Amino acid sequence: MLRNLIAYLDSVKSRDPAPRSRAEILLYPGIWSLAFHRVAHRLYRARLYFLARAINHLSRFLTGNDIHPGAKIGKRFFIDHGFTVIGETAEIGDDVTLYQNVTLGGTDPANGIAGKRHPTLENGVIVGSGAQVLGPVRVGARARVGANAVVTKDVAEAATMVGIPARAMLVDVTAYQRDFLPYGTPCSDCFDPEKQKLELLQCEVEQLQKRLAELLAQKQVPELPADDVALFKERGRA
Repeated sequence: MLRNLIAYLDSVKSRDPAPRSRAEILLYPGIWSLAFHRVAHRLYRARLYFLARAINHLSRFLTGNDIHPGAKIGKRFFIDHGFTVIGETAEIGDDVTLYQNVTLGGTDPANGIAGKRHPTLENGVIVGSGAQVLGPVRVGARARVGANAVVTKDVAEAATMVGIPARAMLVDVTAYQRDFLPYGTPCSDCFDPEKQKLELLQCEVEQLQKRLAELLAQKQVPELPADDVALFKERGRA
């Protein structure tokens, strides 16, 4: 057990360079949230729902994170900072990282029957601060959800999602190959298909404006009457 704890603390240290020692990591609210959840989840599986909920409420009071006892969480899960909400039917794989103010929320079934209502995050997923992953969607392994993104559809493996609603974007290969991307958001310039479309439209508008200006300039040149044109031609011949 001690070996597993040390390995877990080291995995947190690899994702957060701020702590100077393992003992300091033990003060993190995300660590205590996970510890409380392990106990609450066992009680939940034993159908001791009231006790599970009581521990859940105690954890929320002490840490600011609200993890439903029914949520399934894998190994080396880390909540950086806090104020995160994880719903009952959420499923989280190994080595997943959530930043502050993340919601793994559920959708309200139209038929009133409870079922799979919350997201599934596969191994190595990173969700940036303020992001919302809503409904029974699946976020593929090593996917990154950028800060404040809203995910309502399945996310492909290793994709980087940004925006509202979230859409996939291409990132620089050096950022793509990194094992860990803080906040799930690339800080360098990224290729955004939507932004490219806007830039193309802007270029077309500028070309049309230039052409329109040329036509207006041509129309403003005074035209001589036909008689005067003929007179000038005759004088030229003379």
